[in-house]
Amino acid sequence: MMLKRTISDGSWVIHQPAFLDHDQQRSLQEHLITTLPWEQPDIMMFGKAVKIPRLQAWIGDPDAHYRWSGKTFVPSPWTPVLKALTDDLNQQLNTQFNSVLINWYRSGDDSMGWHSDDEKELGPNPTIASLSLGEPRTFKLRERHKTSPQNLNYALGNGDLFVMGGATQSHWRHCVVKTRKSVQARLNLTFRDINPERHETTTPRTN
Repeated sequence: MMLKRTISDGSWVIHQPAFLDHDQQRSLQEHLITTLPWEQPDIMMFGKAVKIPRLQAWIGDPDAHYRWSGKTFVPSPWTPVLKALTDDLNQQLNTQFNSVLINWYRSGDDSMGWHSDDEKELGPNPTIASLSLGEPRTFKLRERHKTSPQNLNYALGNGDLFVMGGATQSHWRHCVVKTRKSVQARLNLTFRDINPERHETTTPRTN
């Protein structure tokens, strides 16, 4: 049974260690590395295009595209393995995930900066499920809009499931920081429900 932990008013998380067993972890990691269309897109920082410090692949339903850092990302088609995993999560979490973003942290130099998953395409108070494979890395959460913010650290290991829900994306930010330790690769899958029509207030439709 997955237990929710309330981390602030209206914000909750679930940490389920070893959601996948050893054989499932190894099989899924091999599938992702060898079959996905990995990319390293550019983002704008201080007016300059720089490559993100990790590889990524975006998989999902054909209409599950979204805008981030001035770019529109269109998903690649589902693989049978990822579709089955997503369907299983939807059943267990009572969610409607239609896409998954996979980040490949190749070493301790790869990272994810402080941010919230608050794109309009996700809607208000989205549920985001995160599945980790490979080398454990520290996942940090920090309260937003507080002079003395609460900080939480989770060591997410191989096969761990971590879910953020309620108002977590409105009230908290999260990151995966660089480390000088010698660490092996880590893959992280974040499952989302993307609806481009939620962006209509700022991005008019053309048809």
